[in-house]
Amino acid sequence: MSDFRSKFEQRLAALLDNQGVPYLYECRHLDYVCKRTYTPDFELPNGVILEAKGFFKPADRTKMLAVKKAHPSLDIRFVFQANNKLSKSSKTTYGAWADKHGFPWCIGPSIPESWLK
Repeated sequence: MSDFRSKFEQRLAALLDNQGVPYLYECRHLDYVCKRTYTPDFELPNGVILEAKGFFKPADRTKMLAVKKAHPSLDIRFVFQANNKLSKSSKTTYGAWADKHGFPWCIGPSIPESWLK
């Protein structure tokens, strides 16, 4: 018998077993997509998108990876308030995360001149 996630699932499995109905329990993973929208913080005339981040929440990181995957031609760049660690227990900084995922970044409020032209 498998380890079920809840007593309800365990009871349902017992019912299927008693009825002689074969089943597989949590045997595969299915991808799914949730339709969402992204509103850039700043969009420059040259097409550069500036995303301003003070606290870079895990949900924001997930969102930005999904936006990049859905729109790979967008030029999204981060302006971080500080190059903090992703969490207290993480060794990865905001900048290291951005580098790993191919996002240019800087520490604001200064922005590289090359980004503005």
